[in-house]
Amino acid sequence: MGIRSIKPTTPANRFATRSDFSEITRDYPEKSLTKALRKTGGRNNNGRITVRHRGGGHRRRYRIIDFKRDKFDVPAKVVSIEYDPNRSANIALLHYLDGEKRYILSPYGLKVDDEILSGQNAPLKIGNALPISKVATGMFVHNIELEPGRGGQMVRSAGVAAQVMAHDSGFATVKLPSGEVRQIRQNCFVTIGEVGNKSHEKVVSGKAGRSRWLGIRPTVRGVVMNPVDHPHGGGEGKTSGGRHPVSPWGMPTKGYKTRKKNKKSNAYILKRRK
Repeated sequence: MGIRSIKPTTPANRFATRSDFSEITRDYPEKSLTKALRKTGGRNNNGRITVRHRGGGHRRRYRIIDFKRDKFDVPAKVVSIEYDPNRSANIALLHYLDGEKRYILSPYGLKVDDEILSGQNAPLKIGNALPISKVATGMFVHNIELEPGRGGQMVRSAGVAAQVMAHDSGFATVKLPSGEVRQIRQNCFVTIGEVGNKSHEKVVSGKAGRSRWLGIRPTVRGVVMNPVDHPHGGGEGKTSGGRHPVSPWGMPTKGYKTRKKNKKSNAYILKRRK
């Protein structure tokens, strides 16, 4: 999928780029695989803002994605590659031989009319899902399970992939896109290949309004607030905050490590991300 630039009719559009959507083959979703997506504005059940900078944005419908890939040994045909407003990756619509329809993340190189399979004995082919124990060392995978049967939780964004480094004593060693090297149980399912829509990272928003379309509200700097609102607030004239940068609640930012020392998953991480 390529990138197109926009004619500079305004200063904002001068540097803006957009995806050309050349991979997309259908411009409407499968209705039976969508459901309503209600907005929260970042507020919890008490009406308090728990996630800042959320609100507004274009109305969306949620596409139900098959992260579990638990329809074993039934061949499926790729009917269309579609845009999904809820994620950076594109999605592929599958029609199974028994008539069922499902969405999956669209891997790089998957085409309409390709046939894919999920199961213990699925071949090592792009889009197929199988246990990581069956995947050869050096291959790239995505949509990785952390618990067998729970569904893929890692490596799902556009253009990313993890590499299988080794197999040893019930675990596979995997290098993640962040650079982290960790162990995955051998009976966890993965999908072969890289996630598609690689050019997503090259898209330049160009203007503040596009963030608003995506439901992202502005971020106000702490140094322009009052002392009641932020630790960096107040002071006569323009100030730089006067201390190391912190969050509105006083937690140091910019490099401060917040991961718990006794977290259980530390046992499976062989090398931390940079």
